[in-house]
Amino acid sequence: MIDPLHPFAGKVALVTGAGTGIGRATAEQLAREGGTVILVGRRSAPLEEVAAGITATGGTAHAFPADVSDPAQVANAVTFAVERCGALHLAVNNAGVSGGHARLVDLSVDDYRQVMGVNLDAVFFGMKYQIPAIIAAGGGAIVNVSSVDADRGHVDYAAYTATKHAVRGVTRAAALENATTGVRINELQPGVIATPLSQTDPEATARAEAKVPMRRSGRPAETAEAICFLLSERASYITGTHFSVDGGFLA
Repeated sequence: MIDPLHPFAGKVALVTGAGTGIGRATAEQLAREGGTVILVGRRSAPLEEVAAGITATGGTAHAFPADVSDPAQVANAVTFAVERCGALHLAVNNAGVSGGHARLVDLSVDDYRQVMGVNLDAVFFGMKYQIPAIIAAGGGAIVNVSSVDADRGHVDYAAYTATKHAVRGVTRAAALENATTGVRINELQPGVIATPLSQTDPEATARAEAKVPMRRSGRPAETAEAICFLLSERASYITGTHFSVDGGFLA
């Protein structure tokens, strides 16, 4: 029987972009609820801070600095999880960048490629290596974090918007391929969330919040709750879908 207070007891989870925002909140909740968490991100210092906080409250976490746009480093992160913790059961592909704020015709090729590498390639690479490990562990779940921009266009963010649409496609394809393997795969699309990535400009944040029916930004912890639901056995018959946490924005 699953412990309702510790539904992830005995589970190993890998979270990318785990040093801040949604990734951090998700890692902390997974650890509070019994999971062992592998924290993946480009910068070591934030990962070590999150790991120390989790450890201080009785949880288990390991920092693994990596560039998720590099397939070899993504593969190494999965190998680390399996070798250090014995298995991999859960994954959250959350790392993301907004990229250059420019019209499509003015967007540099380098900026375009960076956004594609972090927002889309990393999701593909993640699942490529996570799925076999999760199958070997007896099954589990993956959540790919996209955005409400998976359902709309966003002026001056063509590359970012393209990646979020593509994450939905690759999530659905992978979910169908694994419908009978024991690996559930879903997409979580946040709206305006109070993270370092989305709230660098107070005026832009205020304009965005004015478009949200609830008239506020979401908290990273609110998004983490939804991600952890999709990872849990409570979502055992949910795969290949997208789940919005957006204060009613898409409604």
